[in-house]
Amino acid sequence: MLAVLLVGCTMQAEPGSVHVLTASGPVGRSMERYIDRALTQAEDSGAAAVLLRVDTPGGEIGAMKGIVGRIERAGLPVITWVGPTGAEAASAGTFIAMAGHVAAMAPNTTIGAAAPVGGGGQDLTGTIGKKVENDTVAFARGVAELRGRNADWAERAVRDAASATPDEAVELGVVDLVAPTAAELLTAVQGRSVTLLNGLTLTLSVATAPRVDNAPNLYERVLRIISDPLIVSLLLIAGVIGIGAEMFVPGLLVPFTVGVIALLLAFLGIGTLLPGEAAVALVLVGLALFAMEFFVPSGGVLGAGAAIAIVLGLSIVLGQVSTALTLGGVLRIFAIVVGTLILIVSAAFVVLARGYLSRTEDSGGRLL
Repeated sequence: MLAVLLVGCTMQAEPGSVHVLTASGPVGRSMERYIDRALTQAEDSGAAAVLLRVDTPGGEIGAMKGIVGRIERAGLPVITWVGPTGAEAASAGTFIAMAGHVAAMAPNTTIGAAAPVGGGGQDLTGTIGKKVENDTVAFARGVAELRGRNADWAERAVRDAASATPDEAVELGVVDLVAPTAAELLTAVQGRSVTLLNGLTLTLSVATAPRVDNAPNLYERVLRIISDPLIVSLLLIAGVIGIGAEMFVPGLLVPFTVGVIALLLAFLGIGTLLPGEAAVALVLVGLALFAMEFFVPSGGVLGAGAAIAIVLGLSIVLGQVSTALTLGGVLRIFAIVVGTLILIVSAAFVVLARGYLSRTEDSGGRLL
């Protein structure tokens, strides 16, 4: 297994490649984390450019701002493409598409309708509604002006939920061109000059460059699930009920164990805990549950919960490096896995030995 990992860590993207990313589904923390990680990987590998496919109905304003800011700070050209045919860059996706150094759309796609709404899709009214709308308008105009695009239309997309077809978007100066496929887009932008945020001007040479698909890794896909508002709500409810049940009826170890783990996952999903913090917290909870197993008769419940918590914590650690393995990363992973296995096996032996000794003592405390 280690040999396979060592081989995998030598597979690096060829310098001068075009890294293809996909921003699909709701905009949220998992998408923000994915795009940040993938852009960093493209920069580190010397990629010629990044092609970001956009197909989203919108999502969280905070995550959208994080994604747009990361695209604007990118150390290489980012080409955004609302595609393939039938895709949309609605609401928050509007500004992700407009943030690209070059922005394009496939036929029969849409962009716009970026009026802010509440978490349940309801209109925002009163002072809060005005604050959110004005803040979003200012941000939208800033995105458009930075790329020399139509800031007035960007404002209308927020205030009036304006939207546009590909041809309308090109005519209005919202995007640069229409391209049916990614290959045709890369051919069309060949030789264009783009200016990065640091003032460096680059000429795109991407028409014949090799393409590297950089999809979300396993951790990012799982994070997308647990950051869903419905899943977060269920985890919070399970956590509160589990811990509350232990408080009112001491000795119900299963609800307590499940509740603690569920709360940590909920905090990870809503962003209260960063991935590294959540990993450390889960491992510490696992160690604490193992320690409790020695003093509280649980029939193995606490031990099982400890194993689950530690595995979840290690999974987060592995997920952070699963698409960018280096020799040092492989060795760290190997050391963590081996150390954890030794800990679990040692704890199991201690529990078994304690049970054996307790069963072989008579009432006088002498061993038979």
